[in-house]
Amino acid sequence: MSKINQTTFFLTLCTACVPVACSKSENHGANAGAAQAKGKAADIIRIDGSSTVYPITQIVAEDFEKAKQLKVTIGVSGTGGGFKKFCRGETVISGASRPIKETERKACADAGIDFVELPVAYDGLAVVVNPDNEWVDSFTVEELKKMWAPEAAQQGIKKWSQIRSGWPDEEFHLFGPGVDSGTYDYFTKAIVGKEHSSRGDFTASEDDNVLVQGVSSDEHGVGFFGFAYYSENKDKLKIVPIDDGNDDNGAGAIAPSLQSVADGTYQPLSRPIFIYANIQAADARPEVVSFVHFYLSEGQPLVKEAGYIPLCGTAYDMVQKRFDNRIKGSLFEDGSKVGATVEELLSKSGS
Repeated sequence: MSKINQTTFFLTLCTACVPVACSKSENHGANAGAAQAKGKAADIIRIDGSSTVYPITQIVAEDFEKAKQLKVTIGVSGTGGGFKKFCRGETVISGASRPIKETERKACADAGIDFVELPVAYDGLAVVVNPDNEWVDSFTVEELKKMWAPEAAQQGIKKWSQIRSGWPDEEFHLFGPGVDSGTYDYFTKAIVGKEHSSRGDFTASEDDNVLVQGVSSDEHGVGFFGFAYYSENKDKLKIVPIDDGNDDNGAGAIAPSLQSVADGTYQPLSRPIFIYANIQAADARPEVVSFVHFYLSEGQPLVKEAGYIPLCGTAYDMVQKRFDNRIKGSLFEDGSKVGATVEELLSKSGS
């Protein structure tokens, strides 16, 4: 891959964002999310979704519970699993490491659930190998595609020597998030070229700590997950710089870091991450509004503490306005928005 395809999900942070289509539902009828406003359930704010977003939400929830004396429960079903619960009204907030899909928007609309999409941070996906791996000092996007593409297993590609000349004639072992994970969707779109498309013979888990353990205990292991999980386990893992094949920037292989993700030089595995809020639940339950306000204000300094990159400039104020105005649907419509800032997208949406 000499150039990154324009359809690949990638962004230059503060200069570009990841795309996905949007939808609106005008149905403000009864739904399970609003129903949680009744009885004891009103005292519990139920959240589920992305394991990538979880560390931020967990820190925010701990501080919120102490400040407000309200109960927050957080599940980790992956982005896709979280949206299933969210669109059934089982949760009022869903964490997501990718924008909501058309099928998920339809499921919410069919259930009478409207949502507000709220970008909360930026993340870079870390590609890692075992610390004892002495031969891998970088990957190109083409090499990662050769390892992970659906046809790789069919073609018998399973040894390091088949990826790059001079590497060992030994089998590599792949570790990655499960297929309900937004991180899996993003990685396959960025690297393979098609979302939700990869070889099936890899060790999958929605728990990123399981992936860390897998790679750290296998000399021939290679895996990917959110940068924050690498940061927490850097003594157990070796991070691998990625060469996106873009000869124009002349940068070569670049490793993810807070700086390289923030300045957009780490490509194509940089992305925004989100929470989604149920509008009907927010309208019926003041504690849900209080939590979202807390997340977007008091939670800002906690983003770095969790190992992620804060949004740029006044973006949090614009996201807050988006929530307060209950602007429905997704910011990401009709394909690529490379070159558009998050602030520009929020402004165009009326936030």
